[in-house]
Parts: sequence; structure tokens; C-alpha cells
Amino acid sequence: MQRRPFLRLAAAAALALPFTGAFAPHASAEDGPKVKIGVLHSLSGTMAISETSLRDVVLMAAEEINEAGGVEVGGESHMIEPVVVDPASDWPLFAEKAKELIDQDVAAIFGCWTSVSRKSVLPVIEEENALLFYPVQYEGEEQSLNVFYTAASPNQQLVPAAQYAIDELGSKKFYLLGTDYVFPRTANKVLKAFLLKEGVPEENIMEEYTPFHHQDYQTIVSKIKQFGASGDAVVLSTINGDSNVPFYTEFANQGLTSSDVPIIAFSVAEDELRSMDTSKLVGHLAAWNYFQSLPGEANEAFVEAFKAYCQENNLPGGDARVTGDPIEAAYYGVYVWKMAAEKADSFDVDKVREAVYGMEFEAPGGTKKMHESNQHTYKPVYIGEIRADGQFDIVWESDGLVEPDSYSSLLHSPEELAAIEPTGGPKK
Repeated sequence: MQRRPFLRLAAAAALALPFTGAFAPHASAEDGPKVKIGVLHSLSGTMAISETSLRDVVLMAAEEINEAGGVEVGGESHMIEPVVVDPASDWPLFAEKAKELIDQDVAAIFGCWTSVSRKSVLPVIEEENALLFYPVQYEGEEQSLNVFYTAASPNQQLVPAAQYAIDELGSKKFYLLGTDYVFPRTANKVLKAFLLKEGVPEENIMEEYTPFHHQDYQTIVSKIKQFGASGDAVVLSTINGDSNVPFYTEFANQGLTSSDVPIIAFSVAEDELRSMDTSKLVGHLAAWNYFQSLPGEANEAFVEAFKAYCQENNLPGGDARVTGDPIEAAYYGVYVWKMAAEKADSFDVDKVREAVYGMEFEAPGGTKKMHESNQHTYKPVYIGEIRADGQFDIVWESDGLVEPDSYSSLLHSPEELAAIEPTGGPKK
């Protein structure tokens, strides 16, 4: 199968037309100047279940761009040279590997999944004034000039899901279950503030955390079973990594189904479901900004291109691989950087940053836009219901793109929000 790039990008002031590189003559990676990019994803350890595919799709995007003529800067076509490192789900190692990439003069870094890994990298990239494209939904409460957040902030995932549980599921009791680190704990502060604002009694909100790579969920699921015996409870899950497998397995083993206590997950997508017996998970839900099952020729082409790339490169799973929200966000992040560099006619971080602001583009899942100032991304929101084949039926979607909040109005007053200054950026 001949793969070809199809992502259409446009500046905010322009129409969304195919970017010119898509139809440029193929260029050899051996010819002409090169530009390095860093790929910073765990290929081993507890987060490899999620992050390996992000490495794969970043490399796919780079290959597509090279085949289409590279990145046009300074009147020359630059071939992308990815530099891949494995921080191995070791949070301090993320900082070391980020510095290693910066020392190799990468123009941008594409990486991280967990917020603790991003927080580890943040002081390094701010000190060096480097650029990170971060592709995973997160807890907000951050706005660094050295990060572009291409996935969801809480008002684009957490809050719509909780509202859906109240309005559509009739939920009155909420079990907030997560992995014990910054994303779940901060996410649950946002969720709890929202639920209390909506009139949910505090005694109807449970909160519990488990370590990374936790495997024994028997006691927790027993508590959920008792908590949900009234038939009006929902689990809002921020479990990350390979712990999702034993959690969902134990849920089914104790006879619980989505009809008894539905689970709405914030870190389980199609890729994670490949490791589970999805026949027992039918009806449980996830909140994302993209699903593989979204209709449209562009998304179908993206799905087929990713499968073909994995097969051609003998990657585990081959053409049985799936896409998902973080995979889409990691993919188009590379194209956003490419277009910004071409618009700025430079790989300079400060110039590229300015070029990103307000950028509109057609991603595999449809229209998206980079925010004009807060480093985040305008995105649609979807609620999906798990099918037996590991895909999702979309049961709810937002009315168009949702503007991202870098800091939540549920946790801060208007005065506090107005006083927030971004961190990082060019050195004084």
C-alpha cells in the first residue's frame, strides 16, 4: 500500500487547503540538510502499553513529511531526522533524556504521557528554551511557553464526561479512582469541585488511588460493588498504564457490568483495549476528543496509513494496530510544528512558537485550532461506548470545538485567572 500524508493545515487567517508539501516530489533522506526532532516516549516499563504507539506515529509523520519533500526553511528542503530515546517509565529519567535530546540540537521534542513525566521535563526545557509538543489529555493548571498541549484540558474531557454522567446516565454517586500521581489527583479536584457545584452531596463522592503498575483490584472493586448497589453510581477512572488490565478484569470477575456500575475512563483508548477481553467491557465509556470510529475519508485514510506503517516496519501487531486520541494528537503535533517552521521560515523556538498561535488545520478527526495565546488546542469532545470489538460507538459529542482552559475556573476565581502569567519562554 502506498501511504501518503493527507493532513491539511492552514494558518488562522487562511482557508484550510492542502499543504503544498503533500504533493511535492519525494526527496531522499540522504540529500540536502537535515533537522533533528526528539522522540521522548517510554518503550519499556508500566507506560509502554500506551506510549509505544506514540513513538510509532511520530516516526510515521516524519517519514510522510520526508517523502513529501521535507520541511521548507531558508529556501531548502530539510529532511527530518528523528532521535528516539527510551525514558523507560522512569520519571527522573525523562528529564535526563530531554537534556540529552536538547544537547543533540533537536528543533523540537515530541513526547511524554503522564503529567509526572511532563513535570520532570518542564524545568529542563524552560531553562534551555526548548519546545515540547505534549499529546495527552491532562489536569490543566499549567501554561508554559515551552509546551504546546495538543490534547485536552479538563474542560474538554473531565467536565463534559461528568455532566454526561449526570444528564444521560442519571448518576448520583461518583467513585473517583485513579493512579497516584499529579494528573488523577488534580483531575479529581476539578471533578469534585464540579460535582459539588452541581449539587452532588459530598458523601456521594468517593476518592481512591493506587500506585503505578498496581495489579490487585479485588478489594477496591468490592467497595465499588457495594457503593453502586443502589444502581445510580458511576466510576470516573483516571487509572493509567497497564493497571487498567487487572482493574477491568477484576470488575468483570466480580460480575459487574456497565449496567450495574458504568465506568467512564479518561486514560483508556483503543490502544489499551487491545490488551483486554473487550467482550466483558461492552457498554463502559471513555471521554476523548478523537476515536478511531469517527466517520470521514480523512480518518479512514489515517487509520489505514497507521496500520500499513506498522506492518511495513514489522512493528508488533502489524496491520491489526489501532489509532486513538493520543495517537492522533501526537501525529498532528508533528505537522503543526512543520507548518509553523515553514511559516516562520526558521527552526528558532521563539519564531516557531509565534507561528503556531491561532493555526487552524484539518486533523484526521476533523477541524482543530491552536489557541491564540494559551498554548492549548481547540478540540471537539466525544463520549464513546466500548463495543465487543474494542472500538467505540460515539454516544455524545460537543457542539463544535471547545475552547481550552489552561487553568480551571472551578479551582480559581476570575481575579486569580486574570493574574496568571505563563512560565518559561525566551530568557530575559
